[in-house]
Amino acid sequence: MNCGLNKKEIQEIKDKFVPGTKIKLLKMEDIQAVPPNTIGVVQFVDDIGTIHMNWQTGSSLGLIVGKDEFEIIN
Repeated sequence: MNCGLNKKEIQEIKDKFVPGTKIKLLKMEDIQAVPPNTIGVVQFVDDIGTIHMNWQTGSSLGLIVGKDEFEIIN
C-alpha cells in the first residue's frame, strides 16, 4: 500500500506511467509475484499510486513504486 505518497508524488507517477507504457519487472516481493524479467503494459495508475498492469503471464498484479523493482522499456 502506498500510504506514504502525497498527491504531488501520485500525480508524478501517473504522468510517468501512462497507459500503454511497457515495463519489465526486475523484482517483486509478493506471494503471487510474476517472474523477474516478465514484460507488462500499464493499464492505469490509481489514486494511491499503484500501477495496474497487464502482464504477459496473464496476471494483473499491480506495481508499488518504492517497493517493487522495475524499469520502463521501449
